[in-house]
Amino acid sequence: MYLSPLFLASNSAFAEAKTLSDTTSIVSIFLSLLLVIGVVFMLAFIMRRFNVTGGSTGQLKVVASLAAGTKERILVIEVGDEQHLIGVTAQNINHLAKLDTLITTDKAPSGELFKDKLSLFMAGKLQPNANSGAKKGVGARDE
Repeated sequence: MYLSPLFLASNSAFAEAKTLSDTTSIVSIFLSLLLVIGVVFMLAFIMRRFNVTGGSTGQLKVVASLAAGTKERILVIEVGDEQHLIGVTAQNINHLAKLDTLITTDKAPSGELFKDKLSLFMAGKLQPNANSGAKKGVGARDE
């Protein structure tokens, strides 16, 4: 019977088991835990920043959203075949108007939109005006 060298190496690695009394292993476990907690909070921040919400499959869905302040939003919601304009604050929700002309949206699902925004952000193309001064030479004209 043939035994691979990897199998023998893994058995010798298990023979030298470390205990939790080592300070290096305790520090390693603690730092790993902090890393996992940091990743969870970072993902929560990204999801909140890009307004990632689950898609609605029922009779009620948000058609459009606009931030009017730090805690205030104006939403267009669709209930059945009707669309309503509502104002949302930290304390209450107000019905502003019933829309006579329906707003149509031809956009990808929110997951696709988030994926596109994240890839643009990672490529550094999300803010194209940030580096516009660096690309122009001295005496260059806008056309």
